[in-house]
Amino acid sequence: MDVPECHDEVCITCSDAAVEVTVLELRPDGLALVDTGSGHEEVSVALVRAHVGDTVLVHAGEAIALVGDRDSAPGAAGAAS
Repeated sequence: MDVPECHDEVCITCSDAAVEVTVLELRPDGLALVDTGSGHEEVSVALVRAHVGDTVLVHAGEAIALVGDRDSAPGAAGAAS
């Protein structure tokens, strides 16, 4: 059985790369309006706990991770003093 391999930092299933975007607005049904740097798009944020202003990693229209650690940001609740 052949095992697929990843090459060139793209998805082996759809050849799409994940990109960092900024959440502009949270919308109903687990969706968000995001800034891609070249325009605005609506993506799903159902898999992450995103807030307005967060940077998320989006692949194939789905936010798959938060970029950075909100809890370690200066002034964040739970951040070390």
